Amino acid sequence: MSDLEKSEGKAVSSRHESDASPEVGGYNHGSLYDPDAHLSPEERAKIDRALVWRLDWILIPWLCVLYLLAFLDRTNIGNAKIAGLSTDLNLTTPSYNATLTIFFVSYSVFEPLTNVLLKKLRPSIFIPIIMVLWGCSMLGMGFVYNWSGLMAARWFLGLTEAGLFPGVNYYLSCWYKRSEFGVRAAIFFSAAAISGSFGGLLAAAIERMDGIGGKKGWEWIFILEGLLTVCFGVASFWMVHDFPDDAKFLGDEDRARVVRRLKLDQQASAQHEDWKSSYLWDGIKDWKMWLGMAIYMGCDMPLYAFSLFLPTIVSELGWSGADGEDVVRAQLMSVPPYVAAAILTVIIGFVADRTRQRGLCNIAVSAIGIAGFAMMVGSNNAAVKYAGTFLGALGIYPCISNTISWMANNIEGVYKRGVVLGFVIGWGNLNGIVSSNIYFHQPRYVEGHAVILAYMVVFLFGGSLLMTTLLRIENRKRREGKRDYLMEGKTEQEIDLLGDRRPDFIYTL
Repeated sequence: MSDLEKSEGKAVSSRHESDASPEVGGYNHGSLYDPDAHLSPEERAKIDRALVWRLDWILIPWLCVLYLLAFLDRTNIGNAKIAGLSTDLNLTTPSYNATLTIFFVSYSVFEPLTNVLLKKLRPSIFIPIIMVLWGCSMLGMGFVYNWSGLMAARWFLGLTEAGLFPGVNYYLSCWYKRSEFGVRAAIFFSAAAISGSFGGLLAAAIERMDGIGGKKGWEWIFILEGLLTVCFGVASFWMVHDFPDDAKFLGDEDRARVVRRLKLDQQASAQHEDWKSSYLWDGIKDWKMWLGMAIYMGCDMPLYAFSLFLPTIVSELGWSGADGEDVVRAQLMSVPPYVAAAILTVIIGFVADRTRQRGLCNIAVSAIGIAGFAMMVGSNNAAVKYAGTFLGALGIYPCISNTISWMANNIEGVYKRGVVLGFVIGWGNLNGIVSSNIYFHQPRYVEGHAVILAYMVVFLFGGSLLMTTLLRIENRKRREGKRDYLMEGKTEQEIDLLGDRRPDFIYTL
């Protein structure tokens, strides 16, 4: 067996080794066709690198653009607020917070269902449709004239955006090995941080359209960004591809290579599965899902609080007044923390893939964010609080993609993984309701920063520490053979159906 076929330190079942038998053009590794069986390890490795590189260039860039647009559309209300939204619609602080809250209600309720729909309808159909729909919802926000209209538009925005983030993470986990997924998920999620910086720059530019066509600057923010999303949604019918077993941009041999490399990585989900209700119950009974939900809420609630209120926080630091130029300056000052967060997100994704210590990465990075929000709680100095926004962003954004990668790495089975990711991400986003209702007393916002601090200490830092400890204990039991009884009396197919409960499936820490 070549180095390429080894799952980078993971235990691969010896049963597969003994089942290899000749097949036309290659060898059967268990039940897997190998088109490269006649090649040397060096030649196989070269083909594998070229295949992964091709997947990266075809899949990742477009998905990053789509998530950039999604995150921009859900958070640009923060930029619109300081551009006059609240004044023109006569929004009080509670009514403004309600418009943020209602997004997370519809967004979270429908997320657990979307991965099943993604699998059944195919990514090339499902993703473009929801993009066009949420682009229309965003466009509609530019024509509202009261609080009720804004609430309705935000409800439908949450409903239609619900399928993208869990869907794409689930989708990518069906293309890449566990040791490759983290950095791709990080690059994908870094689009959220980039959208924060891009959103500030774009809002600052669009702000100058105030009065054109009788529309306010904040209205143009919604209209132009909504139109942009609709255009990219239509293009996605041609740019988004299906799962490995159906992807038309791959030939038969490359499809076989993708399925084979994932199977060798202990991912039976590389192959086709039919939906069964048992997959739902398998996910619900898995303790990792519930603990993962706690960890994810520890970074997702702070994420939304930070992204929705950063322009307001910056504008309250004493650097902006009432005139338009100061509003633009506040928009621009919100850009640098996002840039720093995007860079660290990709770095952590790379480090976590190489070290396979996702829990330790979460623990270390969350400590940075905890320090940042402690600075914002404890200081009145504008410079110190602005520095705290940098540390806060650095401590939140990398943990989002790293936590999702961690869960995807440790859940086997295409539908079970989809269910678990849907629940984890849905529950995290439901906590966006909290993030929408904690910032009240300006300019210090002590209560808001303190709630974020508590979430990060208890759920993100504490949950990651507990998960790491429990997975280490379970891996040790599996290496000592204490879970071998689960395979007794079972056929090869029945053992495969155990998924991540297989005794030779070693969890990523």
